[in-house]
Amino acid sequence: MEYVLTASGLCKRYRHFKALDGLSMRVPKGAIYGLVGRNGAGKTTLIRLICGLQQPNAGSYALYGVSGASRDISRARRRMGAVVETPSIYGEFSAADNLRQQYRILGMPDFTGIDELLRLVGLEGTANKRARNFSLGMKQRLGIAIALAGNPDFLVLDEPINGLDPQGIVEMRELILKLNRERRITVLISSHILDELGRLATHYGFIDHGRMVKEMSAAELDAACRKCARLTVSDVKPLTRVLDGMGVEYKVLDDRTADVYAKLNIAELVRKLDEQGCELTSAQERDESLESYFMSLVGGESHA
Repeated sequence: MEYVLTASGLCKRYRHFKALDGLSMRVPKGAIYGLVGRNGAGKTTLIRLICGLQQPNAGSYALYGVSGASRDISRARRRMGAVVETPSIYGEFSAADNLRQQYRILGMPDFTGIDELLRLVGLEGTANKRARNFSLGMKQRLGIAIALAGNPDFLVLDEPINGLDPQGIVEMRELILKLNRERRITVLISSHILDELGRLATHYGFIDHGRMVKEMSAAELDAACRKCARLTVSDVKPLTRVLDGMGVEYKVLDDRTADVYAKLNIAELVRKLDEQGCELTSAQERDESLESYFMSLVGGESHA
């Protein structure tokens, strides 16, 4: 498999705080790689390192096989576009003027492609509107357009849907999917909105306390997020005795509820519970969510 980004043992310290602690990862070419972690887990620090905004204290990374310590890394970064933390835009400029300025910074010979970029991100028809008057969603899309100005094939987005309204979130999702599917752009995206990330990502990296806890594909995550039957009963103790006797895996949630990870014969279960003086009041099929899987990996509060 070909990888756009690899990292091995990355460390970054700020005085007594260790933001990255031996982090290793691999982003496959063509993927939408979801970086999942609590606030303060090290997501933005990692992104700043690979964008060249900071340097690691230890470890290494490579873009397209070019080491971050190599003189050629600047050339490799020309294949990458990024929006880190907040979009870097000139509020007094229009969207088109912001793109023209980026073209100049990149040393591009002319302004060919600006109109196409504006259409791509849904900002056509904004020629006379200053960027400072844009909505948050429009500013985010302009930031992505600026990141795409050099025609990169790797796009890094740090919390691109943070603060957006529901319509803005849908528009951002559709844009990211379009860039990945139609332009074959590999995307690394960090987000604390895990339900939305689950609609996008083809691969995941779960990061906690500056370490990569686990990397997996979306297919592997689907297999790990097992289906279960959530049973509600009058008393969970008799239920556990019955389930133990049936030899099935389960998890007690409270004194009346348990998740059972097995196909059940409900009629047989009801009969056995009745023998124990226990009543089954409801049974619902459930899938483990991305958020609950993340919490099972790292524990603690669900801030990602």
